[in-house]
Amino acid sequence: MSRPLDLAGLRRFGFLTLAGYSMIAVSNAIEALRMANRVSDAPVYEWEIVTMDGAGMPASNGLALHPTVAAADARPFDVLFVCGGVDVRTATGRTLLAWLRRQAREGVALGALCTGTFALAEAGLLRGYRCAIHWENLSSIREEFPEIDISDDLFVIDRDRLTCTGGSVPLDMMLRIIEARFGPARARAVSAQFILDRSRTGDEVQPVPALADAPPAMARALRLIEKDIDRPLRIADIAAAARLSVRQLERLFRRHTGATPAAYLVAARLDRARRLLRQTVMPVTDVGIACGFVSAAHFSTAYRSRFGCAPREERKMRASPALLHPHPSPG
Repeated sequence: MSRPLDLAGLRRFGFLTLAGYSMIAVSNAIEALRMANRVSDAPVYEWEIVTMDGAGMPASNGLALHPTVAAADARPFDVLFVCGGVDVRTATGRTLLAWLRRQAREGVALGALCTGTFALAEAGLLRGYRCAIHWENLSSIREEFPEIDISDDLFVIDRDRLTCTGGSVPLDMMLRIIEARFGPARARAVSAQFILDRSRTGDEVQPVPALADAPPAMARALRLIEKDIDRPLRIADIAAAARLSVRQLERLFRRHTGATPAAYLVAARLDRARRLLRQTVMPVTDVGIACGFVSAAHFSTAYRSRFGCAPREERKMRASPALLHPHPSPG
């Protein structure tokens, strides 16, 4: 059983950048350390950018951080963060996983930013831990690694595993580390330099876009849909969760989504199915079941109607980066 991690004892940080990593997530983490050095007027933290071969790794925005060090040449770290982004599965190979397992055996605390959590899970390094990952990848990683406790929280520090959702949240996690060593005044000084009015705690639930501006009744309905999307759901059950009548629920959904609750539910199931087809290697039939479709034929017909191709065709196209990632990367 791993012992609690002494956050105050962390001095040397490594950031292992995978192909297509999220630049904003890595930059927020490093900038927090840089600013801590500045307000402390001393090099209290140090960090290195790591790649497996030492060459600069392009992020999802096409830029690369320098200087970098090859994994084999890196001096020991107190904590190593795996930095993921788009198409993390392709960026995670056997050599990398073996190196991560070796770091764990050598007692290095391991963390992840954005989708880097997938790499730790694939390496078998998150069993028995709670962890966090970007909301866009929650459903796929839960299906693929049901033995891991994957949280909706912004970030999770569970003993010697530090996982974070991405975006600007790594800054909040680093502020927690800075506060553990120097106290709240120093953490506030760092926050002030970045014009932050507050730092978020790790146990705050990451916002899901559909819930961001929803009225309370709508949010209750959407949470039930998200939670039980793999089960048969009656509109009456959704209305009861929202504490509304079915007619009130219909009006609410039309006003805020432009669709009926039934149409929204089908669309939500299909959107989740698309993420699972793109982000996992689950059999197509299992994807349909995980998204609440009891009939493979119904799943295929509904999927083709919404996306213009059958689920199996979607799976075949997943090797194309342009089709895999038509939108900006998470985080």
